[in-house]
Amino acid sequence: MREGSLMESAERVAAMEQALDQTCDAVDQMRDAVAELVDATDAIRDLSAYYGSQEWYQDRKADQRGKLPGDLRRGVLTEDVPYEALVDAREMALGMLEVATALLRAL
Repeated sequence: MREGSLMESAERVAAMEQALDQTCDAVDQMRDAVAELVDATDAIRDLSAYYGSQEWYQDRKADQRGKLPGDLRRGVLTEDVPYEALVDAREMALGMLEVATALLRAL
């Protein structure tokens, strides 16, 4: 082997080591994030069913009439916060499908 090709091999191996490290780190982080998301699936489903439901409107009216405890967190009774959370969850899920499809095609 020529010295030039040895240098190319060393550079290639070093670059692929970086690629391996990045791959392992990304997969580990994604595995943790997916596990958290799986754990939150019931909560997301519950929020989606509650937001805009008859109970949600009843709870908003109770809050407007001062019937709920003053120290109760009530972000869920706003229109924007739960809506944006659900839209974000949906967009993230669609993005995950796109990433998964691209990754499967690359493998």
